[in-house]
Amino acid sequence: MSQPLPRADGLPAGLRERKKLKTRLAIQEHALRLFREQGYNETTVEQIAEAAEVSPSTFFRYFPTKEDVVLFDALDPLLIEAFRRQPAELSPIKALRAGIHEVWGALTPEQVEDQRERGILAYKVPQLQGVWAADLLRTARLMAGLLAERVGRNPDDVRVRVYTGAVMGAMMAAMIPMLQDPTSDLLGDMDKALDFLEGGLRL
Repeated sequence: MSQPLPRADGLPAGLRERKKLKTRLAIQEHALRLFREQGYNETTVEQIAEAAEVSPSTFFRYFPTKEDVVLFDALDPLLIEAFRRQPAELSPIKALRAGIHEVWGALTPEQVEDQRERGILAYKVPQLQGVWAADLLRTARLMAGLLAERVGRNPDDVRVRVYTGAVMGAMMAAMIPMLQDPTSDLLGDMDKALDFLEGGLRL
C-alpha cells in the first residue's frame, strides 16, 4: 500500500505491531507491482524481497509462501472492529454495510486498486484458486462467529451458517464488477446486493 491503512479503534497500537504491519504491507505492495509488471508466475520471492529491501528469509517470516502475499488482507481486522462498533439496533446486514462503508470509504484510490489487483490474481491465477477457496472457508468461519455474536446464537446453528453463506454470496457478487472494471462502484454495488438479500431475494 502506498499509504498507511486507516486504523480502527481497539486494534493493537504498539510500535512493534505497527512496524511489522508496515513491513508486511511494503512487501505486499512491491509484490503486487512486480506481478503487474512481469506476471505472477514470472516473479520470484527473491525479486520481491530485493524490491522490498528485505532478505528472502525475512519475506518468509511474514509470508510462508508466495501465495500468501496475495491472500493477506490487512482490511480484515479493520472490518471486524467496524462491524462490532455498529449500534446494537442495526440488523447484521445493516451493521455490515456500515462497517464496509467506514473502512472502504477511507481508502485511497491506490489502496482500492491494490485490493482489486489481489482479487484479480486470486480469481485468475490457477495456483491461487485453490488456496483462495481454502481462505474463503476461513473467512466463512470468521463471519459466522461475528454474526452469531451479534444475534446471540451459536456459530454452528444452521440458520447462522445459511445466513453467513448468503451474505458472503451477495458480497462476492458485488465484487465481480470491480474485478472486471476499475471504474465500477464497489460500495454502490455492495449496497444493492445486501439490500436485495435483506429484502428477501425476490426476483
